[in-house]
Formats: sequence, C-alpha cells, structure tokens
Amino acid sequence: MRRKNLLVITTDQHRGDSFGFEGCIVKTPHLDELAYAGTRFSNCITTNAMCQPARASMLTGLYPLTHGVIDNGIDLPPERGEAGFAGQMSASGYKTAFIGKAHFSSYNTFEPTGTPECNKSHLSYDKNWRGPYMGFENVELVVLGHELKEMAKYPKGKHYENWLRKDGNGEKKLELYGKKLPPDVGAIQTWNSALPVNWHHSSWIGNQVVNYLNKQNKKTPFCLWASFSDPHLPMDCPEPWSRLHHPDEVDIPKFRARELEKRPWWHRAYVENKSVDPEMDKDIYNHELSLTRLPKRNGRARNYSDNEKQLRHTIANYYGMISLVDHNIGRIMTTLDDLGLSEDTIILFTSDHGDWLGDHGMMFKGPMFYEGLLRVGMILKGPGIPKNYICHDPVSNMDTAATLMDYADIPPTYSLHSKSLRPLIEQKGLSRDYAYGEWDLNPNHWGLDLKLRVVRTKQHKLTLELNSGEGELYDLKEDPHETTNLFEENVSFKRELEDMINSRPKDEIQPLQPSGVH
Repeated sequence: MRRKNLLVITTDQHRGDSFGFEGCIVKTPHLDELAYAGTRFSNCITTNAMCQPARASMLTGLYPLTHGVIDNGIDLPPERGEAGFAGQMSASGYKTAFIGKAHFSSYNTFEPTGTPECNKSHLSYDKNWRGPYMGFENVELVVLGHELKEMAKYPKGKHYENWLRKDGNGEKKLELYGKKLPPDVGAIQTWNSALPVNWHHSSWIGNQVVNYLNKQNKKTPFCLWASFSDPHLPMDCPEPWSRLHHPDEVDIPKFRARELEKRPWWHRAYVENKSVDPEMDKDIYNHELSLTRLPKRNGRARNYSDNEKQLRHTIANYYGMISLVDHNIGRIMTTLDDLGLSEDTIILFTSDHGDWLGDHGMMFKGPMFYEGLLRVGMILKGPGIPKNYICHDPVSNMDTAATLMDYADIPPTYSLHSKSLRPLIEQKGLSRDYAYGEWDLNPNHWGLDLKLRVVRTKQHKLTLELNSGEGELYDLKEDPHETTNLFEENVSFKRELEDMINSRPKDEIQPLQPSGVH
C-alpha cells in the first residue's frame, strides 16, 4: 500500500485563540474547515517561546536543551537538523521539501556562518541553489520576511527576496513595503503596507506550494513543510487584508493590567532592565528591544495596552495577516482536492509560538509564559483521522516529528522526546497528563539570565525559574486570565507539577554558542 503524503503547514507567532473555530472574530474560514474536517487539540503548547528553539524542536523531536538551540541567535547544527524527521523521511524514500520561513539558522550574524539563511553567507550559494538543507531535498526560503522599516536590499535574502527583485523593480517594491497607508494611529510596529498583496511573502509561499504540488506524481510520497512567516510582527498587513477587520470589532484582552507586584521578580526586570552587556552592538541591541519590550516614555516602561485605539489597530492588522495566510491555505487545500491528493495526504497545522496582544499590559513576546504566548493551534486532517473531534489532553508542537514519522511508518533512528499524537487521535483510551517546555535566556539579548521550565496540564500551569527557585502557578479552570499567582500558596497539586518538570530526561548538552541575534 502506498504511504501517505505528509503536508506540514505552520504559521509564525500565531496565538492559539486566534482562529474562528476558537470563537475569535478573526476570519479563518479555511482553517475552520480544516479543524471541523479533522482533529484539533485545545491544549497544545510550544516547547519554547522563541522561533529558532521551537522550530528546531519541531524538526528534531528534541527539547531545546538537548538539541542545543536554547534561544534565538543559535544555529541548529546541520548534523542534528539532518537527523530530524525530514532527513529520516528522505532516507526512507519520501520526497522532502521546505517552502517559506525556516529559521533553523540565524539571519543577522557578526561573521559569516555558511548557512543559506545567514545575511553574510547568501552570496556563497549559487542563485539556482535549492538545497539540500536540514534534511529537506528541495528548499525555497523566505529569509527576511519581518522587516521593521524596509524589505531586504540586495544581496540580503534568498528565494523570495530574489524573486521580488528579478523584474528590476525591487527598489520600487521596497519603497511600497515601507509606505504607510492611512490610518496611522501611531501603534508600535504597525502599519498598513502599500505593497500589493501579490508581492507579499504569504502570497509567494502559497504560489510556490501550489506549484510544488502540481509537479508531484502519485507514485512517490512527499513530505512538504509549508512555513508561513506571518502573523509575526511587525504588523505590516497589505491591502485589502489590512481593512478586513475593523479595529472597533476586534477581540482585546479582558485583563490588560500589569500588576508586577503579584508576579515573579523577572517580570519587572524584563520590562525595566537594560542589557547585561553595555558594549553590545547598538543596532542589534535596539532591534532586540524594539521586538521584545514595551516602548518607553521618560525612561520608564509605558503600558502600551492602555492606548486602546493603538492596540485595536495592531490586533486588526494581526488578524488581517492571519486571514491572508488562511486564504493561501485555502488555495493549497483546493489544489490537493483538484489533484486527487486529499485522500492520500495527512495535513498537520501548528505554529512555533504565540504572541501577547496586550495581555497583562505586554506586547509581542518575552519570558512570561502567559497563555497567549505559550498556547498554539494544532490540527490534523487526513485518512483515518476523526472529523470534528477535539482532544483536550495537553500536547506540544514538538510532537510534530513523532506524529509524522508514525503516520509514515518510519521508526526514529534515535530516542525522541516528541510523542506521536496518533494514539490520542485514534481514541485508544490513552491520555496525556502534561506538556513541557524550557527556555534558557541569552542574557545578552534579554538583560536577564533565566532558566525557565514550564509544565501545562488540562487545568494547571507551573513555571519555575531554576536559578532563584521562584515561579508562577495558575489554575486555568478557575482563573483563565492568569490573574492570581498561587506559587506561594499551599496547594496540593504544586508538588505534582514540580515532579513533572523534574521527570525530564537527563540528556541536556552544553548550550551552543550564539552566532547572531535572530
């Protein structure tokens, strides 16, 4: 019997509640269709709240402290990436491909690293280069999809960026990308971009995936990872998608107060402290701050979410970016149907991590595992997968690796932390007690030296900081907005959650050294 095709679709920085099927106002008709036609997981968390560690875990099926990518700015070693699910699929006869944002390696580095994603190594690769890379035989990369001011000028970038420039109008497109269309209410990292949607990277990824599928035959199974770069900040949504959701109608957090006195010490330190390395490259430092911290006024952190008009504009653009991705996912699903591939294809959708959109007075992402950042979507659809089934067991986006290999009938060549979702999907009476995540922050990036561990059950979430022994504990059933930290309370379930964290396999390695900032 022919093995099933495998299609992985991911988004970037996509909250687990920002789907139509979650009751959110965001328009996601095609993802809703995918969810209702398959099985979705309501309590899926990320293994790490940053792009590179999370993506490395999804590929390798290992926790960050085992594959070594503990924070952004650290490259996944090629030998570890090639041993991941894509490399094992390729060795077993699958055609493997990657289209979109990989971020297995750093973009901005101090010296050339030799990877196709490095801004100082791009030109060492021939313009016709298409892989291999991290176990994928064929790759087409969006390298610089998140630009704060303008899109990457030559020679920066790879396949998408080169395509954007190939007609000789690259400079015009760069100008259009950074041009702000009205209204502009001053929201941080938010503007309605004048770049036509057909030149946008979400459209390009959709086009390339459709083209790839049209070239497939039914004799050889494929494993394709389609990785959309949005809705990652900045919120630079193009028209007409930037106007799809009216700011007055978007969902805003019900709890937007920043009550630092009720939180662990690093909450205040993260918001107010500067880098531990004052000699750090100023451009890189300022870039990191712009991505991760709240804007400041008079030297003090400003509660951005207090300005509801700005917050609504940001969320409206965030929703527009999601809807544009959803539109292209619809094109991909239609192509599968038209080619007669749907009945032979397992589709897995997830994201690398979520986002803060005013939660607790915070924006974007940082070292506090609130649900907006920690929880992501997870959907599977395909032959043998129950329709319109919701699994409430806690799982991880890292489970991508084991799940794909299970459906491909490929035994892993090494011990995985990742666990297949197939037994939960097929409802064989099995269940999961918890999902786990970890993050050792690079103090040069964050101004903080933290070793965070988080465990999530159906009802509770515990975060421990190993250096200080302090933490956060929330009862998500009784306190869904995470307003009451129970860490210092005498609660019976705290020890059980600590034991879950301590049960992590003792296979950590010496942390790898940073090569860049992201």
